[in-house]
Order: sequence, then C-alpha cells, then structure tokens
Amino acid sequence: MKYLTIIALFVSLKGLSQKPISKIDSFWNTLQQHCGKAYKGLIVSGATADFKDKKLVMHVKACEENRIRIPFNVGDNRSRTWVLTKKKSSITLKHDHRHEDGSEDAVTQYGGTTTNGGFSNMQIFPADIQTQKTIPAAASNVWWITINDISFTYNLRRIGSDRLFTVSFNLKQPIETPLAPWGWKN
Repeated sequence: MKYLTIIALFVSLKGLSQKPISKIDSFWNTLQQHCGKAYKGLIVSGATADFKDKKLVMHVKACEENRIRIPFNVGDNRSRTWVLTKKKSSITLKHDHRHEDGSEDAVTQYGGTTTNGGFSNMQIFPADIQTQKTIPAAASNVWWITINDISFTYNLRRIGSDRLFTVSFNLKQPIETPLAPWGWKN
C-alpha cells in the first residue's frame, strides 16, 4: 500500500512538471488540424476590384513541422501563397507571389514576424524590415490571423490610414481542393 501511494504521488508530481503549451504552439496546432483541406472565403472588409465577385479559396496545402503553406486563390488567379514559419518563440508570415509561369513577382516575400506569444487563437505580424524596403508604403502594415472552430480570418491594417482588409473562411464546410498555385513545388 505504501508503494502505491508513493507511485501515485510521483505520477501526480510528474504531471505538474510538464510545461504548459505556449500560445504560439496552440495556434500552430489548431492550424495544422486543417492540413489538406480547402475553404471558401468571404470579404468582410476592404474589397477591391481584384476581389469583387470572385470565388475566394484558401487551401492549407502543405504542413511541415515548422512551415505551413496556404495558397489563397482569387477567382482563377493562383498567384498568392501565405507562408507561415514557426520558430521556438515566434511565427513569421510571408506572402509568396508568383506569375503563371511560376517565376516570382517583383513584389513578393513581404510580411512580418510576431513580436510576442500572441494568443492561442490570434497571431499578429507587424511589417518587417524587408517589407519596409520592398514596399515603403507598407512599412506600417500589420497583419493578423485568427482561427477558431468556426473560422479562419486573414487581416491587414495599414496603420495611419483607412486601409483595412479582412477575408473570413468558413472552417465548418471544407470544399474541393483547388489546383496548385502557380509555381508550386512540393
């Protein structure tokens, strides 16, 4: 009986010593649950002519341990892929833009990196130095992604302006996966 009590105490103490999951890891794990699935989107704010009346589709196409690639199709335009890269205490969001022949667009690989742990359901990406050099007007951009059981939203706010863009995807209704984005390499 004495040994069973010691074993039970050891097991309970061992459980207490386990490090809780970080908010970044929680966000990442939730996003990875959608690997291989595609979802239809809806512009919530900031629709431009490029997006108006077009079918919007995100496809959580490729998930690796520390990188997730999410093509974002606007109608027949398959030029956009969101690339999320996780490090121990941060996530970087980059925008990979391609031409139909697969070559990189002149404006590509811009984005930002989280500056803190964020939230389990939201990560915020202020514009990085590369973005500031590539697109000077985007120096004050802040992107954020939210995810929960119902929706995934991609958001862009240009601080100091009226620019706000939000697209929301219904995670409750997966759709048929689209064609691969332009220039896609596994």
